[in-house]
Amino acid sequence: MKILIACDMEGITGVVNWDQVTPGHAEYPRFRKLMTEDVNAAIQGAYAGGATEVVVADGHWHGTNILLEELDARARLNSSTSAAHSMMQGIDESLDGVIFVGYHARQGSASAVCDHTWSSKTVANLWLNDVLVGEFGLNGALAGYYAVPVIMVTGDQTACAQTVELLGEMETAVVKQATGRYSAECLAPEVTRRLITEAAKRALQNLKRGEVPEPFIVDTPVLVTVDLMTSDMADRALRMPGTQRDGNRISIEMPDMNAAYSAFRTIVGLALA
Repeated sequence: MKILIACDMEGITGVVNWDQVTPGHAEYPRFRKLMTEDVNAAIQGAYAGGATEVVVADGHWHGTNILLEELDARARLNSSTSAAHSMMQGIDESLDGVIFVGYHARQGSASAVCDHTWSSKTVANLWLNDVLVGEFGLNGALAGYYAVPVIMVTGDQTACAQTVELLGEMETAVVKQATGRYSAECLAPEVTRRLITEAAKRALQNLKRGEVPEPFIVDTPVLVTVDLMTSDMADRALRMPGTQRDGNRISIEMPDMNAAYSAFRTIVGLALA
């Protein structure tokens, strides 16, 4: 069984604020290590559950967070975000399942550490065919385009609950209980590594038995609607051919989810330009 472990950082063990996940800040190196340890725990569990191949996608910031020299040598790492599938680089039809590690709740969520959708300074919210989604929904839908199910998620309690609500019942590893946007009751890394490893092992065993959610397949054509933070961002995003505007909301209809993923990234990129 071939597995993609798609990683973010806000949902990693111990993370409670932006300083800890921002390159250049004094706290960042410490949490890069914790991120790598969470990922290694998932790799260990995946192999214990029967995985034969594991590919990792580093999806936080510019995708250069995981410490390669400390990564489990059985896995391969997709690093940096310029590739077509960014947070999901490595996704294709050859995969049997996807594990989300270090995920966070969507923008505007209560009791959710560092809640946001893709960019905390740019995206107010995102809809696919009028369904409100976070990054877990966007990335889960891209996996669904390739007929691959998401089988596990780690993060705070709200991120895990939102992922299960949208994508279906799956294994979760709640590594902290968020008590606000910048506060949480955190578990020690020794505890969370065990939780993640055990959940990943169960997820692979469930996959073997066919007891995982169906792939999250979005109806086509796909209407992508991005609510941007400011009007000047919407001004710039409207330069993308085929887009329509309603206030700060930019929308575009795309033929499939693969094209929709690229369209979303283009809209955000223009908004930030």
